Amino acid sequence: MTSIYTPRQRRILLLTSIILIAGFIIAGLRQYVTAFLGAGIFYVIFRPWFDKLVHRKHVNRRLVTIGLILFSIIVIILPFLVLSLLLANRIRYYSQNTEQILQLIKKLENFTGFSLTDQQNTRSLVTQVATWASRQLPSVAGGTLHFTIIVGLLFFALYFMFMDEESMLGGVKRYLPFNAKTQDELGDELKNIVNANVLGQGLVSLVQGVATGLMLWVFKVPDAAFWGTVAFFLAFIPILGTPLVWGPAGLIMLSQGDTGRGVGILLVGVIVIINIDNLLRIVLAKRMGNVHPLVTITGIVLGVPLFGILGLVIGPLLISYFMVLFKVFERQNRVSARTEPPKTSTS
Repeated sequence: MTSIYTPRQRRILLLTSIILIAGFIIAGLRQYVTAFLGAGIFYVIFRPWFDKLVHRKHVNRRLVTIGLILFSIIVIILPFLVLSLLLANRIRYYSQNTEQILQLIKKLENFTGFSLTDQQNTRSLVTQVATWASRQLPSVAGGTLHFTIIVGLLFFALYFMFMDEESMLGGVKRYLPFNAKTQDELGDELKNIVNANVLGQGLVSLVQGVATGLMLWVFKVPDAAFWGTVAFFLAFIPILGTPLVWGPAGLIMLSQGDTGRGVGILLVGVIVIINIDNLLRIVLAKRMGNVHPLVTITGIVLGVPLFGILGLVIGPLLISYFMVLFKVFERQNRVSARTEPPKTSTS
């Protein structure tokens, strides 16, 4: 029987069907997209280890894959989850007990002579910030089943990424609408962003968080462990990071008349904490990838509201990919302009 569609119409309908089905799949999995994005990030992090053990030393592929998954759970997932739960619980506590924060703000106003805002607006702002921050952090208290599904999908996807690595990479290269050079550029940019914003920035944030917590503990600031955890997460933001923690702490001490501890916190923060940040960034930029601070800040502002805590990586990656693709577009336009035959005028 002859089809009522022309070959061109069949191609259009086929493409339309693929797009519609893909749209339904994405809509159904939208709550779990962070699991697949996280699996991709873990794959980039562990691929050098996997390549060395499996392809060079010929260790059993399944054994290496399971070992990497267990390592990531013990070394990355569990500590990060503990920090997130600690931070989320304390944020929830302060949002329900705003009087302590209002008293500190009042002391700062008295010390600096600047009136920030009235108490009602401050209480509302604290509650809104606390609610927003809690939503960005993974929390088993907010939904054990959802969290379990996210983590399960992440490692399920990661397992098959390593076990079927060759077919996966071949499929990605085959269906990406870019030439080999552009694919290499995108791959290099992905490794650069993950190395800089996960490994490099994660190490910088860990050192700064521990250093800030120890400093506040030495100067006997209440809840030093909590504020050290806050410093760890804020340290992902270049320049602003930890000064948002130890700066107000020092000013509050000064406002309470404790000049020695207040000056001590500010001096240690400026001389030690900031220089640790600068030194580590310089050293790690050469080894793990150098990302401009503007790309990181813009990416975080873009990524965190969309992807939660993973937006710390995905946001800068989107900005970097946009810049790479724009350069590719510009380069291809120049090539087309050189190869395009000159137009002949007709009289």
